[in-house]
Amino acid sequence: METAQNTQQQAATGAFASFARFVVCGGGVGVASSFAVVALAAWMPWGLANALITVASTLLATELHARFTFGAGGRATWRQHAQSAGSAAAGYVVTCAAVFVLHLLVAAPGAVLEQVVYLSASALTGVARFVVLRLVVFARNRGQSPATPAASAAPAAPAATVVTLHPATTRPAELCRAA
Repeated sequence: METAQNTQQQAATGAFASFARFVVCGGGVGVASSFAVVALAAWMPWGLANALITVASTLLATELHARFTFGAGGRATWRQHAQSAGSAAAGYVVTCAAVFVLHLLVAAPGAVLEQVVYLSASALTGVARFVVLRLVVFARNRGQSPATPAASAAPAAPAATVVTLHPATTRPAELCRAA
């Protein structure tokens, strides 16, 4: 009973720590991206500037999340980059829609108001992106590489072995082999 509670507590602590690292890494890249979008939008249409910055920031953020946020223990794979790009594309659509609606409602919004709208939309999509990255993109790697020192200190439970009973296999040693 205590072991199950400890496992649940470690999982909750791990999720909270992952979210905190996600906010620092992803949020830092997001804030830097918002300034880059404003700077590029001075020379090109806002949607194009947002698209270029979204691509660059997604590549950077995926690497940071692979190395630090989700404890993958190394560089992100091409599969992880592709899956991360899918969640970033959704974020791109939401941020573009938010700024588009802002421009419909306010004739000439200032840079500060644009930043507030852009960062608010980014924050909302960021929470959904965290869930997708944690449960889908980096889910396999979390089981292979410990994310926290507490997890590595705990002894691993032996893996269950499925034994198929065959009529010719009747010796107890063959039925009870260890993993």
